[in-house]
Amino acid sequence: MKLTIIGTGLIGGSIALKLREKHFVDCVYGVDQNEQHLVEAKELGIIDEGSTLENAIQNSDLIILAIPVDGSRKLLPTILDLVNDNQTVMDVGSTKGGIVKGVENHPNRNRFVAFHPMWGTENSGPKSAISDSFAGRAGVICDQEDSAPDALKMVEEVAETLGMNLLYMDAEGHDIHTAYISHISHITSYALANTVLEKEREEDTIFQLASSGFSSTVRLAKSHPEMWVPIFRQNKENVLDVLNEHITQLRKFKSALEKDNYEYLEELIRNANKIRGILR
Repeated sequence: MKLTIIGTGLIGGSIALKLREKHFVDCVYGVDQNEQHLVEAKELGIIDEGSTLENAIQNSDLIILAIPVDGSRKLLPTILDLVNDNQTVMDVGSTKGGIVKGVENHPNRNRFVAFHPMWGTENSGPKSAISDSFAGRAGVICDQEDSAPDALKMVEEVAETLGMNLLYMDAEGHDIHTAYISHISHITSYALANTVLEKEREEDTIFQLASSGFSSTVRLAKSHPEMWVPIFRQNKENVLDVLNEHITQLRKFKSALEKDNYEYLEELIRNANKIRGILR
């Protein structure tokens, strides 16, 4: 099977590595605006060769779109213009509503499967790719009824090869859930990093005193804006909803401290501890 990866960075590169390792594909074309990424991807064995979009699609059975979500939304219609009834297109974006809406009336819509592998790091580029990244992680297929049965089966086989646990939901529900479990985490991390940088001017002190707890909390603040600004833009309403709730919760902690109400502070913390029963 021949594969095209559009976007040879962290997610696209990691998928390609695993599919090659498992002999799910025997040839991988890379398409990327960043020529250096194509060079690195070939050196690392992620792709066999760099290619133009048209040539890669023409010679592939499976096309994986792994670029920032704004780019995916713009490029997906063009990709669907180029495919036939024997090819499958999937994306790996963190938002789905805008992407599926943009192709809902496309004549080749059924060749597309909206997919979200629930994994990522703060790193980017082909050198960050890890073949075993997805094992045991959730993989979400959205609006499965809008995809052709053979295209859906193809993506299910990809997810199985990656070792993922499949979930199915509609695009709108997906975007609500990811706002709560992923997108707000990044905003919180960015805000905390900015808070510390504003209050602590001595960078050496931050480095020397940073505990593992602090480091893990602000790790997401290293994530690139090229990826996350488009996500926040496309999922704006859901992110604003959860952000308003988060601000409300912060105000409760602030009020408890201002009023020396440590019983209420303990109550807030004990309530938060309930997350243990969900995240084991």
